[in-house]
Amino acid sequence: MHSYLIVEDSPMVQKIIQHVVQQENLDNVYFADSMATGLALYERHKDTLLACIIDRNLPDAPDGEMVSAMLSHGVPTIVLTGSAGEELRQQLLSMGVADYVLKENRFSYQYAVRTLKRLTRNRSIKALVVDDSSTARQAVSQYLALYQFQVVEAASADEGLHQLGKHDDIKLVIIDYNMPGKNGIQFVQQVRHDFDKRPLAIIGLSGQTEHQLSVRFIKTGANDYLQKPFAQEEFICRVTNTVDALEQMIELDQRATRDYLTHLYNRRYFMEEGELLVDKCRRSQTPLTLALLDIDYFKQINDEYGHEAGDRVLIQLAEYLTSVFERFTLARIGGEEFAIIFSGLDECRTLALLDQFRSYLANQIFMVTEDEYIRVTFSAGVTQQTDLDSLDRVMARADKALYAAKDAGRDMVMTDTIEDSSI
Repeated sequence: MHSYLIVEDSPMVQKIIQHVVQQENLDNVYFADSMATGLALYERHKDTLLACIIDRNLPDAPDGEMVSAMLSHGVPTIVLTGSAGEELRQQLLSMGVADYVLKENRFSYQYAVRTLKRLTRNRSIKALVVDDSSTARQAVSQYLALYQFQVVEAASADEGLHQLGKHDDIKLVIIDYNMPGKNGIQFVQQVRHDFDKRPLAIIGLSGQTEHQLSVRFIKTGANDYLQKPFAQEEFICRVTNTVDALEQMIELDQRATRDYLTHLYNRRYFMEEGELLVDKCRRSQTPLTLALLDIDYFKQINDEYGHEAGDRVLIQLAEYLTSVFERFTLARIGGEEFAIIFSGLDECRTLALLDQFRSYLANQIFMVTEDEYIRVTFSAGVTQQTDLDSLDRVMARADKALYAAKDAGRDMVMTDTIEDSSI
C-alpha cells in the first residue's frame, strides 16, 4: 500500500487540496497542519510513504525545517510556498526538492497533487540518458532521479542502442546531438527503425544554436527537443509532458487492442498479430499451432447465477490462462471463447500443455458470489499450421476440432488429426 503526506497550516488551502485529492482519486493521503503532527504521521507511515507536499512556512517550522526533515529521510518532496524569487528558487533546488509550487490559484494545488501521482508512476519507468559528456549525463540523470525515474546511462549512440536492446522496459530516452560516431539524429533514426513497435518517448538535446536542429529531431522521430543550457524546471516539465503523452498513447492502444473485461488481447489484435505470426512461421519453417478454448456450459452459469457471475468466471479464467500461457499470443475472441497461438510448438507439445492446464483447472475454484463457488471446465480444438495455411484456414480447422470436442462430451482437447486427447 502506498501513502502520501501533505503538511499545510492554512485551513482554506488544506480544504482545497483535500478536494483536489478526491478529484484525482488519490488514496491514503494524510494531512497535517504543523511540523510536529507531520513528523508523527511520518513515523507512523514511513514504511509506505512515497512522497509528500510540504508548506515551506509552518507555525513551528517557519524557515523550511519540515522540508529539510523530509529530504533527510529521503522522501521526494514538493514544496508549497507563497514567496517568489530567484534566491528562494535556487535555495529549494539546491536542497534537492522534486519541485516547488507557488500558492497562486487552484491550478497550483492541482499541479502539486498531480505531481505526487507522477512521482509514483515514475518509479516504474526506466529512462536512458545518452551523452558522451559525463558531466552533462550525470546532471540529466540527477534531474530524472529526483523525479523518481530509474536511470540507465550510455556514453555513445552505439552503447545507447545496446542498452535499449538489453532493457526492453526503457520508456524514455534523452539523447544529446553532438557525439562521436552516430550523432543524436542518426541515433533517433535507428531507434525508430530497430524498435518501431516499442512505446518509446525520445527527447533530443543540443548546445548548438543551429536553427533547424529542433525540426530535424522532431521530423526524425523525437517527441521533443531542448536547447542547452536549460533550467531544471523546464527540463522536468518537458519530460513530464512527454511521458504523459506516451502513457495516453499506450492507454489508447490498449483500449483498441485489449478486451475491456479480461484485459487479454481482443479479437482485432489477435487477427492482426496472428496473421503476422502465421506468415513468419511459414517463411522460417517454424512450427505453429493454434488452440480455441470454450468454457463448458457457460450459459448455465449466467442463467443460474447471473451475468455478473459469468463475468467473474471469465476474469478468473483469463488470469489462470495468463499465468500459464503468458509467453504465447493469448486473446479473448468472443463471449466465452479464447484463442492461443503457440509459435514454435508442434501439435504434440501443444496438446500436452493444454491437457496439463485442463488438469490444473479442475482443481481450481471459481467464485461466482461472495460465498459461492463452482468448478469450471473447458473444451478445446487444436490444429497445426501447414505450408499453405492462412490464419483463417488454421482457425477454421481449430474451430472444427473444438466443436468435435463439445459433441464428444466436453471437458476435453481434440485436434483435426487426433480424435480425443483428454486424459
